[in-house]
Amino acid sequence: MFSLSPDAAQPCPADPRHQQVARARSLVFGDQALAGSPPGIAPWLWRSWQRCLAAGRRPDERVVYEALGPHALRQTRDGHEVLLQAARPVMAQLVGAVGAMHYFSLLTDARGTVLEVQGPLERSDIRVQAIARVGVDLSEQGVGTTAIGAALAEHSPVWLHRAEHFFEANRHYSCAGAPLSGPDGRCLGMLDITGVDVPERPELMHLALRCARAIEDRLLRALPHALLLHLNWPGGPLGQEGEGLLAVDAEGHVAGSNTLARQLVPQPLSLPGQPLHCSELLAMPWTALVDHARQRPNEPLRLPLWSGLRLQALVQPGPQLRQLLPALGTAALAAAAQPSPLRASEGVLIEQALQDAQGNVTRAARALGISRATLYRKLGARKPVSPP
Repeated sequence: MFSLSPDAAQPCPADPRHQQVARARSLVFGDQALAGSPPGIAPWLWRSWQRCLAAGRRPDERVVYEALGPHALRQTRDGHEVLLQAARPVMAQLVGAVGAMHYFSLLTDARGTVLEVQGPLERSDIRVQAIARVGVDLSEQGVGTTAIGAALAEHSPVWLHRAEHFFEANRHYSCAGAPLSGPDGRCLGMLDITGVDVPERPELMHLALRCARAIEDRLLRALPHALLLHLNWPGGPLGQEGEGLLAVDAEGHVAGSNTLARQLVPQPLSLPGQPLHCSELLAMPWTALVDHARQRPNEPLRLPLWSGLRLQALVQPGPQLRQLLPALGTAALAAAAQPSPLRASEGVLIEQALQDAQGNVTRAARALGISRATLYRKLGARKPVSPP
């Protein structure tokens, strides 16, 4: 167990920004009641300070860095082995970018417990020893306002420099952090970049966010899936970093998605035991997606949403689909995908109605004189003549 006292803290440089932070601290930690964040202080930072004060903490306290015991630590790391496997290569690349500036990287779980540390560490410095340990608790409840606690509490990337930390004893640290979400959208932890007595580098917040997204993508690609949809707005890049990813299993259910995909295609909460089907998100039958992945995996597809918006996508086969195709047989799949003349005519009418309604299924159903549920079933049972 390590602890740092305010006496160990060095005074902040007397530049205008630090003077502004010092004035904000005197207002927030004084006896004045404030209705909102003082000038020069981000609202998220003010909220974190307020949470620390509400918990009965004071800025001049000694900070104690508690760590898990061996048994609890082993259980915690075992429970996050998939996350660790996805994160380690990304953290190694991250350290290659920031290590020369004496920054190192931390990975935590959703409670703020450190799972992995990478980068140049000055082990003789007690300030480094205090935080750069697997198993140490760096949550907001444990050590006050840090990039780790703030990113987990606010669910957004942050940059924190010196006196912006709640405790005076922590003002030697500068840190950037970004939250990590799993394929189900649940927060798994966060990725942190920290330095001790280093120059301010707020651009590291964007690097932390980029690396967090790379870890999320690795987690998603590791899922068993039949299709992997690469998503973006029309004109945006596909098959590159920074795109939406949506994994679909062999029955058409959504296996997982990354953060950008959940922004591009908002997903309703699914009930336990009732996974969300991709046809509930996309105005296109599951069979059409499978057909496109088999025949044109490298060709962009216009992807209609039920809202009427359009995305573009690459639809690529995954391990489950490659295993499924030999068992079904190419001839059987081709016969199943071939529409009858009557079904083809019906498909033309449905496609035209959807195009006229700009993808709005309610308006298209009204124009066809059928219910939305009936149109939904027909969309799920047919292969469209051409995607809108």
